[in-house]
Amino acid sequence: MQTPSQADPRSPRPAKAGTRSFVGSRLRKHADYQRAYAASRKRQSASMSWFLAPQSPPAEGAPLPSAPRVGLTAGKVMGKAHERNRLKRRMREALRLHIDLLPAGCDLILHPRRTVLTLEFAKLEAEVVRILQQARTDAARLKPGNRPSPQVSTGG
Repeated sequence: MQTPSQADPRSPRPAKAGTRSFVGSRLRKHADYQRAYAASRKRQSASMSWFLAPQSPPAEGAPLPSAPRVGLTAGKVMGKAHERNRLKRRMREALRLHIDLLPAGCDLILHPRRTVLTLEFAKLEAEVVRILQQARTDAARLKPGNRPSPQVSTGG
């Protein structure tokens, strides 16, 4: 029997207590991106554009979307591949730290601007939090049960 210090070094390490995974919350398929673009409108923030769309009901027999999802894009205009990859890693980390702020039942796509390449991480994180909070309020308005009833004017 092995003690924890003698465990196989090739075995995966257990996750640290309190860490959250971003794995199940990512948009991966091109069709999901296209559907989200078609079902939303473009919104702007100081350092990025973003799209928020309600998740569509799955096809017959397909699994239900279990969590809100987020997608990141970085086109070639953002720089070389290593710059785009670094940018996406930084954004994924900022999102992972605040994954609980993702709006339920929605897909969110973030398009960073070139200024994000040189932005301090604390400022990037603050911008992502602000977008997530705005997305939550917008998502609450999108849900059919949360729409306010129309006011009837009596014309006075």
